[in-house]
Amino acid sequence: MSRHIAIIEDEPDIGELVALHLQKAGFQVQTYLEARPFLQSLKGRAPELVILDLMLPDSDGLEVCKYMKKTPGLSSVPIIILTARSDEGDKVLGLEMGADDYITKPFSPRELVARVQAVLRRLESRVESRILRIGSDLVLDLDRHGAELRGRRVELTSAEFRILAFLAARPGRVFARQQILDQIWKGEKVVIDRTVDVHIRNIRKKLGEAAGVIKNIRGVGYKIEE
Repeated sequence: MSRHIAIIEDEPDIGELVALHLQKAGFQVQTYLEARPFLQSLKGRAPELVILDLMLPDSDGLEVCKYMKKTPGLSSVPIIILTARSDEGDKVLGLEMGADDYITKPFSPRELVARVQAVLRRLESRVESRILRIGSDLVLDLDRHGAELRGRRVELTSAEFRILAFLAARPGRVFARQQILDQIWKGEKVVIDRTVDVHIRNIRKKLGEAAGVIKNIRGVGYKIEE
């Protein structure tokens, strides 16, 4: 069965161009010129990936992104932002909101298709495997809640393991501190503002030389190197 992708783009020519290339690649595509009809469509079947313009006539695309990432059943749907906004601040904000990728116009349709396929591959790999491998030395067993570094057990706290597993399941994707807090603590009260930084620092100490796989993206958040 072909995978369903939603395109929210107010310029018909661009929407049709993207849809054409995705259809040639075997995807099922639905296009929307405004945010409102797209949001209404989510009451039925959710798409498996969303390509989202930021400058829509009836809404800011970032608000659409924010809504999806905070809504149960939609939060795991990957979002690729496709926009004329090339300012670094917009890119950082889009990623902080939970977007999986950010592409600026003008763009290569072939590259866009390749990025869509890459995002979906990452999604499939994290769903299928209960064993996460980070680099060549570190292994996380999600069922046993255990970590091994070069065959030797690493003693991680529950919070440390959950943070590391959350990042490792999504290699290459940058997560803001607040996103990590929301995913790991699920709305529980966090004692200090820099909770994520403290846990990351402790994880790095325990990993020693292997800690380099955890990257701090200045002004954005953390990721696991692909």
